Amino acid sequence: GLNECTRGSATSCEECLLIHPKCAWCSKENFGSLRSVTSRCDLKANLVRNGCGGEFESPASVTQVLRSLPLSSKGSSDAGSDVIQMTPQEIAVNLRPGDKTTFQLQVRQVEDYPVDLYYLMDLSLSMKDDLDNIRNLGTKLAEEMRKLTSNFRLGFGSFVDKSISPFSYTAPRYQTNPCIGYKLFPNCVPSFGFRHLLPLTDRVDSFNEEVRKQRVSRNRDAPEGGFDAVLQAAVCKEKIGWRKDALHLLVFTTDDVPHIALDGKLGGLVQPHDGQCHLNEANEYTASNQMDYPSLALLGEKLAENNINLIFAVTKNHYGLYKDYSTLIPGTSVEILHGDSKNIIQPDHQCVQLYFSIRSKVELSVWDQPEDLNLFFTATCQDGVSYPDQRKCEGLKIGDTASFEVSVEARSCPGKHTEHTFTLRPVGFRDSLEVGVTYNCRCGCSAGQEPDSPRCSGNGTYVCGLCECNPSYLGSKCECQEGENPSGHQNLCREAEGKPLCSGRGQCSCSQCSCFESEFGKIYGPFCECDNFSCARNRGVLCSGHGECHCGECKCHAGYIGDNCNCSTDISTCRGKKGQICSDRGHCVCGQCQCTEPGAFGETCEKCPTCPDACSTKRDCVECLLLHSGSPADNQTCQNLCKDEVITWVDAIGKDDQEAVLCFYKTAKDCVMLFTYAELPSGKSNLTVLREPECGTAPNVTTILLIVVGSILLIGFVLLGIWKLLVTIHDRREFAKFQSERSRARYEMASNPLYRKPISTHAVDFTFNKFNRSYNGA
Repeated sequence: GLNECTRGSATSCEECLLIHPKCAWCSKENFGSLRSVTSRCDLKANLVRNGCGGEFESPASVTQVLRSLPLSSKGSSDAGSDVIQMTPQEIAVNLRPGDKTTFQLQVRQVEDYPVDLYYLMDLSLSMKDDLDNIRNLGTKLAEEMRKLTSNFRLGFGSFVDKSISPFSYTAPRYQTNPCIGYKLFPNCVPSFGFRHLLPLTDRVDSFNEEVRKQRVSRNRDAPEGGFDAVLQAAVCKEKIGWRKDALHLLVFTTDDVPHIALDGKLGGLVQPHDGQCHLNEANEYTASNQMDYPSLALLGEKLAENNINLIFAVTKNHYGLYKDYSTLIPGTSVEILHGDSKNIIQPDHQCVQLYFSIRSKVELSVWDQPEDLNLFFTATCQDGVSYPDQRKCEGLKIGDTASFEVSVEARSCPGKHTEHTFTLRPVGFRDSLEVGVTYNCRCGCSAGQEPDSPRCSGNGTYVCGLCECNPSYLGSKCECQEGENPSGHQNLCREAEGKPLCSGRGQCSCSQCSCFESEFGKIYGPFCECDNFSCARNRGVLCSGHGECHCGECKCHAGYIGDNCNCSTDISTCRGKKGQICSDRGHCVCGQCQCTEPGAFGETCEKCPTCPDACSTKRDCVECLLLHSGSPADNQTCQNLCKDEVITWVDAIGKDDQEAVLCFYKTAKDCVMLFTYAELPSGKSNLTVLREPECGTAPNVTTILLIVVGSILLIGFVLLGIWKLLVTIHDRREFAKFQSERSRARYEMASNPLYRKPISTHAVDFTFNKFNRSYNGA
């Protein structure tokens, strides 16, 4: 690759150190030759090879551990001894820009660590049933927590909202009882912001007694002023009673959404929250009606400063909102609270579960990180696996140790004598690691400056092997003064006899070329003979975009060659489907196949209608072997044709080998020759050849003729039989039809249905009356 050190054109040791962490500066006085410029800023190996010896400056970043106390094993130890959950505690790093330095730190969740739990409850009217259900919370919570730690304390506080409009009822009739006129619950106490009711104590009965005293209140809008209470519980450390060596848990219970910053403007509160404690002698929040609600950023900052783990215990319909808040506030957890808070007092309630959840993870936070520093983390958790770019371990058990590797890198050099400090602290822990940062931006040789040094003709300061000339003096030894231009010095500005001064691209002054500036790039060199823009281009792009122009020549990046770096050395684009380079029909040039086989084409020369296939190429070897009785050693021609083949003779060709290709061809004697071939890893082919071609016998003409005639006769008889069968079936159907019609006839077989008799007979009805002597019809 390109040498970043020499390309930087550093003119001083300090400039050299800023180019790259591997760059070194040669402070030797007589370094290089008179006619060529040798860069004093280079890689160490190059400086030594060019004659610098050991006189070079190349400082490195270093880490020094100032305080490292061992980790504790238990939390509830003897009085007076500190519990250590993080080591080391203090480190100093001295950084060279761009050069990383690394240190290790360990964090352990010790066993039997003291716990302070402050229960912060919403006492708005909608929480009345919850208040009734937690009257014995202290006893049950203490019983469960004491199974986890022998040192547990409990505190209690409550909140409603700001007692100004539009957040609360402010009419005179509501001053003492804001529930007047509310039929479901007509009596309640006036609204308030936050009340600290019980400092952290191990007396569980005091907690239960304080809870029984509480009565709910009523505010006007749905959101509550809970974030005011959270901030006061976090910053009022003395009044709450947070212990230094204890796990701090703040349980926030509510059934509605909170007011946040800027909501106070609805009530005329324009002053932002100052993040300070404002509890009076009665432990009531006095700034509730004077300052706006706190922002999420302020809450997160104060909770982290006081190592408090906030637990949102909220109803299911608001779980999503508080889950979003938890992503913005480090060290925060969210659990669902039943509508009547009954699950908070169950043996497996959220407080116990969240205690295990909090203590099962370790996450590092960074405080006061300087802007010019880069930090890189690698976590090694209980499984022993390293996770780069991660500063969090989960799934830990109490007593497990998590390790972190931290790398620090300075991007630049601040002003002289600048020192910074930043802190690494596990979220929710009191322990922290303080890291002091200093910068190594000056060379050691700079301390030995020689003003008006004889090495600089008395006209400059000698420092780190170079002369820094006084005003109006020039030259490597400050031997010339501006305005002087002896003709003898001009020859030293020519690259060769007869060539223009400074290659026509600079001005000769005191035997040195001062190169002109160019809008196209940089002109440099002892005779201004070089530049970084006069190199070959490809499609208008300098060095095809795959290299750097250096003194008229492209210095190609890795993977590219050519005058203009347009030729890729990658051959993966030339591989065909079978992994062959250009399908063995061409050469890969600059990442593209150039087909050499006549008729071959395609991106990988895979298409070739006129190319012989593999069977055709192997056939010549097989035919030669058959012609010379299978021994290629006896014939020079067969040796040449079969030089890359391993011959195996068999009596029958097996077809079990799926990788082998079956080939056959017809010989001059109308026989079929079979063989298979398979490619070997060595590059040769394994030919499996039949000992003799398969030849069939001549057919018998008489037999064929008899078979043909017999077949014709047989077909004729079959057709005739089919015809006779069809005629018989048809006749039988017609006869059956005739019989059916005859049976349905209504006349006798002996009479003619068309004949009628000539005599007709008529019957006449009449009545004979004996007494009247009258006759019908007379």
